[in-house]
Amino acid sequence: MSIAAKPFPFSAATIAEFALAIGSFAIGTGEFAAMGFLPDVASAWQVTMPEAGRIISAYALGVVVGAPLIAVVGARLSRLRLLLVLMGLFAAGNLASAMAPSFTGLVVLRFITALPHGAYFGVAALVAAGMAPPDGRARAIGRVMLGLTVATLVGTPVATWAGQTLGWRTAFGVVGSLGLLTVALVFVCVPRDQPRPGASPLRELGALREPQVWLTLAIGATGFGGMFAVFSYITPTLIEVSGIPQGGVPFVLCVFGAGMIAGNIVGPKLADRALLPTIAGLLAWNVVVLALFTVAARHPATSVVGVFLIGTGFAVVPTLQTRLMDVGKDAQTLAAALNHSAFNIANALGAWLGGVAIAAGFGWTSTGWVGVLLGLVGSCMFVISLLLDRKGRTGDDDMRPCQPTV
Repeated sequence: MSIAAKPFPFSAATIAEFALAIGSFAIGTGEFAAMGFLPDVASAWQVTMPEAGRIISAYALGVVVGAPLIAVVGARLSRLRLLLVLMGLFAAGNLASAMAPSFTGLVVLRFITALPHGAYFGVAALVAAGMAPPDGRARAIGRVMLGLTVATLVGTPVATWAGQTLGWRTAFGVVGSLGLLTVALVFVCVPRDQPRPGASPLRELGALREPQVWLTLAIGATGFGGMFAVFSYITPTLIEVSGIPQGGVPFVLCVFGAGMIAGNIVGPKLADRALLPTIAGLLAWNVVVLALFTVAARHPATSVVGVFLIGTGFAVVPTLQTRLMDVGKDAQTLAAALNHSAFNIANALGAWLGGVAIAAGFGWTSTGWVGVLLGLVGSCMFVISLLLDRKGRTGDDDMRPCQPTV
């Protein structure tokens, strides 16, 4: 594995991270805002809400499929060129979505638009980490991810408003324009690089032979699913259980976004000091917070606090991204990109199991207990990973932190 000779100058790295974060902001805005103007899509095409929900499902499927596919196909490209291709495809997909000729066409376009999602985050994380000193990798990744968390607080509400007021086509057009802006910023601000020596699709596929890669992905797919189990049904929970009026729900959702930002700032700082203990602590933290929410949700004030704390669980994302860079060895692009496939699986798994619990008559707050169970499964995956790590150590440095090159 390649070790960078020295970190980039602070100013150059900061500017590049900002450009990459704008891309994260665009992707986060496009992904979450579509949920807000779903009724407008249903009305425009005269389909039911469940049918309109296919654009959400198609996007999630595109993320899961696209992350490994693009990481392998683009293995021989330089990281800068790959970033430009990925964000160009994302921008084109959103602009095309704004001009979709039919509902079926819109569903297909949402799938295509999602293909570069996971690969962009994975490659952007590698580029940011490659410009950072060895003890600052997680914070560099966190700064790139900051665009995604800010999107939940600012970008999504604005795009939702645009979709509801000016039409959903306008909202997709705005997101597509953000994608084009990112292409320009990345081209200007991110340092030029060369394809990695020996890079090939076959070498990237080597990540799938690493048990630690699969275990880390399993941690994300289960341990992070609890947040989605609660968040997927947060609106009816706040209204029916907490007694918060419907008009107050957007405020609580902003509090959730603030929690994500806080977690994204604090988590990477801790991870740069001690990565594995931080992952263990965050998994335990999520279990405790989700358990407390089942009680906190019964009062308006405590439910708001509970929502904020659940949002802080986003800290798991950059820490697991850093872990995947280490265990991915020479196949870092695929390993890093798969992180976001895992989190979309967590999204689907959490929402499905939460719905099962509610349908079974356990009540809205049962989603918190579903989250606890998923968190415990993720913790078990982490323990297995640690045991395998300890067993596999033979005195070599195969598991040392890897510093990607830009």
